[in-house]
Amino acid sequence: MGPQAWRAKRCRRHALSELRAMIIRAATANDADAIWKILEPIIRAGDTYTLPLDMTPEDALAYWHSRGHEVFVAEENGEILGTYYLHANQKGGGAHVANCGYMTAPWASGRGIARAMCQHSLGHAKSRGFRAMQFNFVVSSNERAVDLWQRMGFKIVGSLPGAFLHPTLGLVDALVMYRML
Repeated sequence: MGPQAWRAKRCRRHALSELRAMIIRAATANDADAIWKILEPIIRAGDTYTLPLDMTPEDALAYWHSRGHEVFVAEENGEILGTYYLHANQKGGGAHVANCGYMTAPWASGRGIARAMCQHSLGHAKSRGFRAMQFNFVVSSNERAVDLWQRMGFKIVGSLPGAFLHPTLGLVDALVMYRML
């Protein structure tokens, strides 16, 4: 085995060990500070979520932990790097469709955290009896998210023209994305 093949094998093994170190678990009250640390810069940026830029920690955590939300965290080596919630998208006749919101710590971007959380949420939603998952308002300029959701099997089923006022781009479309479980 040449040095390049050995390095590639070692890198794959290292990547696998890092992946194994990540766990996704139900959030606890003790996770509140770590969750806020993730939510705050994303809320303040105002370019992906329809939340007030000046949202207080208490209001943000109350929103994330809203009634009916199951909240999870992605943890790697003791550090929480992402969080998501899962709930029924609608009541009654629409209660078989799940909805999620995901946030990855900006300092952990590009490490597969969002993909892992999405994969976890799809499995968890299915185990809870949901038959589909819908994202109601994906900001179209959030190209990394749109691309990831499409790679995870979501289809764009609708577009809301100019529905999101982006802080630097102005009015951009919001997408409705959907997939069966």
